[in-house]
Amino acid sequence: MKRTIKLAVAAAIALSGTAAFATNGDHLIGMGAKARGMGGVGIGMSHGAESALANPALITSVKGTEVSFGGTIFMPNVENGMNQPGVSPLNYTKSAADLSVIPEVAIAQKASDNFWWGIGMYGVAGMGTDYANHDENFNMQTNLQLMQFAVPLAYKANGFSIGIAPVLQYGSLDINYGGTLDATSMSMGYQAVGTGEGVAQDFGFGVNVGAAYEMGGLTVGVSYKSAIDMVYKNQLTGAVADFHNFGVLLNINTDNLEQPAEIGIGTSYVMGNNTFAIDYKQIKWADAKGYKDFGWEDQNVFMLGYQFAQDNWALRAGYNHGSNPVKEQNGMTPDGAALNMFNLTGFPATVEDHYTVGGSYEFSKMTSLDLAYVYAPEVTDTYSMAAFAGFGPMNPTSVSTKHSQDAVSFQLNFNF
Repeated sequence: MKRTIKLAVAAAIALSGTAAFATNGDHLIGMGAKARGMGGVGIGMSHGAESALANPALITSVKGTEVSFGGTIFMPNVENGMNQPGVSPLNYTKSAADLSVIPEVAIAQKASDNFWWGIGMYGVAGMGTDYANHDENFNMQTNLQLMQFAVPLAYKANGFSIGIAPVLQYGSLDINYGGTLDATSMSMGYQAVGTGEGVAQDFGFGVNVGAAYEMGGLTVGVSYKSAIDMVYKNQLTGAVADFHNFGVLLNINTDNLEQPAEIGIGTSYVMGNNTFAIDYKQIKWADAKGYKDFGWEDQNVFMLGYQFAQDNWALRAGYNHGSNPVKEQNGMTPDGAALNMFNLTGFPATVEDHYTVGGSYEFSKMTSLDLAYVYAPEVTDTYSMAAFAGFGPMNPTSVSTKHSQDAVSFQLNFNF
């Protein structure tokens, strides 16, 4: 059974040739083109079958059976450079991991007057860089991809709805870099040593729960997502092992990389053809195994969305702001310098602001198309690596990363 599931997931993941950068840490800002066109809102506003992961209580807007499938074309632009004493301007190297396709399929059905159920498969998160053949960036190659399978169940009565969605998560992680410093590097200056264990995979289980209350044009919703623990054999411990040879402790003794818990609240209000929505959620990176070891902090995410709908079409716009969870460590210490290098070179999930637009068109009562575009403007972060001065070919004193994103989402819907 497990082998069958893995093969099915592999077929879907094959659409993604390189790693995706999600935008709130390593999470996509929203599931489906409707939510992504409105800044990711979905805790207090229903998007039909697509609501399973945002707030499963809101699949109760489906009137019969809804089938939705599509995906996101993700185009991150990431550049990384190591600062050297007396060298200006800094030479940046562009990551080759700049295009991904992230799939989504969702089905929801009204089974009775009070009960709804569904099933879905969602590419939910990922990140990675590719600096192969660039010694100045340690030849860093990272690739994290996550996909979730969910079965939402919801009950509604008197305007109040509750929902639960058991989640099966599949994940794959690959951390690979060269030019590692070993014990002889201090005297020799530099020695290229490859580090990498190949791709590691795992399954994990979690649950999403939600509730919502509708009164007139007002909807208020709350949601909770449990943490999902994943173990990627030899990935994290293997990545830091070589640093132990020259005094960097990096207290990372397991290969657990836990997707963090989330809590959120949202509301929407319909006034004629206009819908206004706002969501807030907190992503618990600081409590998640693996992420907390790399110094990530909890992330507060604010989402604003607007929709104008008339007849058989709709227009959407939104804004999403998530604080940068990748915090600078003390680069004067070997441990802090190593974490700053790993985070900004391999996992620079640093973008904060996202501007979105979208729209829908109904070809018939049965068929409709949703589109969305998300833009995250460039941010530049520079973290200290002062403790590494004198090591390696670049003699790095700090690491800098530029990061921006473009993404196009599409969704085809069938209603029966």
